Amino acid sequence: MSRRPDLGPSGLVVVDKPAGWTSHDVVAKSRGLLGTRKIGHAGTLDPDATGVLLLGVGKATRLLRYLSPLGKAYVGEVVFGVETSTLDSSGEVTATHHMADLTLDRVTEAAANFVGPINQIPPMVSAVKVDGRRLHELARQGIEVEREPRSVTIHRLEVRDGPAGEPLVFEVEVECSSGTYIRTLAADLGHALGGGAHLRNLRRTSVGPFTLAEAVPLESLSPDLVRPMTDVVTHLDPVLADAATAEAVTMGKVLDRGALEAQGEGPWAVVDAEGSLLAVYEPFRGDTVKPAVVLVAR
Repeated sequence: MSRRPDLGPSGLVVVDKPAGWTSHDVVAKSRGLLGTRKIGHAGTLDPDATGVLLLGVGKATRLLRYLSPLGKAYVGEVVFGVETSTLDSSGEVTATHHMADLTLDRVTEAAANFVGPINQIPPMVSAVKVDGRRLHELARQGIEVEREPRSVTIHRLEVRDGPAGEPLVFEVEVECSSGTYIRTLAADLGHALGGGAHLRNLRRTSVGPFTLAEAVPLESLSPDLVRPMTDVVTHLDPVLADAATAEAVTMGKVLDRGALEAQGEGPWAVVDAEGSLLAVYEPFRGDTVKPAVVLVAR
């Protein structure tokens, strides 16, 4: 007995994730709101964090690989003088430090040393896998394992005074590469200043070109808010295929780069004359290109 086709919408949704929800929770809730089980997310947000979470819906789940590597931007608060087991405000206090003499100038000066390529050790509460098991699963069992440092890039790190009456709390604004842990950045900044720190009130303000200004509250999701498939790959090099090329693309053929008229290094989002996304092509051998994802197939 064949499975019934999923006739739900396909495209992109930019959600403003609420606090207290895991990214998986958002996907599960969205399935009911959008009437399809084919939903995935790009770029996990911690349960306590809020802000931009990208959802691929329907056929767009096959394009999530092109969203995950996009750079991110955040705002949050670093609480100096207190370390926690999770590196954020959800954990138990593990150490306290006397840092009453901390000033905005000192924090700004220390923060400048983190701008550029840096190495981070993933926190035990992350989704990184070690020997086939996710770190947060081990952490729940009280197990801590060695983690290899990972190279990330901090493009911008600005520090401002935090809420009035909290002299050891500073607001940070971060632009960074994919894979950066802001809670680790906060903890490392505390250590650099001779003490410790943890993160609170983290909010993701953008993923690539997608910002909070266009994000939809989770409770407001509906099928008519699903954006076109082309929006998922708006950051890729576009290719407008003529009728003959579009026919070859829908058949998943390997093509000569010149025939596709592909400019740049790729990947390329191939659309037809009506503006429908047909496929994403990537470099292959020599001057040829091959389909990585074919969305309209014959």
